[in-house]
Amino acid sequence: MVKLAGLPDPIISVKDVGVQFNRGRRSAGLRQMILRGDKGASRDAFWALRDVSFDVSPGEAIGVIGRNGQGKSTLLKVVTGVLIPDEGSATVRADVSPLIEITGGFVPDLTGRENIYLAAGLHGMSKKHIDEKFDEIVDFAEIHKFLDSPYRHYSSGMQVRLAFSVVSQLDGPILLVDEVLAVGDKAFREKCYKRIDELLEAGRTLFLVSHNNGDLKRFCERGLYLRGGELRADGPLDAVLEQYAKEG
Repeated sequence: MVKLAGLPDPIISVKDVGVQFNRGRRSAGLRQMILRGDKGASRDAFWALRDVSFDVSPGEAIGVIGRNGQGKSTLLKVVTGVLIPDEGSATVRADVSPLIEITGGFVPDLTGRENIYLAAGLHGMSKKHIDEKFDEIVDFAEIHKFLDSPYRHYSSGMQVRLAFSVVSQLDGPILLVDEVLAVGDKAFREKCYKRIDELLEAGRTLFLVSHNNGDLKRFCERGLYLRGGELRADGPLDAVLEQYAKEG
């Protein structure tokens, strides 16, 4: 990857990244590794990602394409720092707003109001910032009548609306979206689309994982196609989608 003169430094640099898992279980904990000794890769080990390299410039909108189980969500978790690669490196030069597993971190027995402050605080928002954004979060989620009801009493659609509303208020320059646009009713999806449009117009960098070509074409100009954990294509979205259609 050659840096061209006059272009800004990449906001994300992924270089020769590899992530290895064991089938049927998560990676072994430190205690298990010490007790059994490190005897190398298990016969059940497989590479969820291998030799993946690319750069992302500020303001790019990228669609991550591939069938289930091909490494897309693993790649996003590497970029967010949730997973540390076994090989290579992922350098991220700005904060990330992850719309990934967005209902994680919400506590069922707390009210919607309490969960707004908890979830936003866990993502790094100050109480003052949450106070300023509180009405906007509630309006977007449309949970006014249930604001002081336990989160566990919310329908699945209400839970997703509240979670998206909170996380989409984060200020991170990099926005990672993993299939969240596939949930909720049509009216809610349109609100999500409008919100993402606003974030892109403000100069955010977008990583979008979706099986919906319409969503990909609406937001993205560049595509990354993963197959078997390998980066099979990186280029203009239409060309990458065409290759995926032939191989996928």
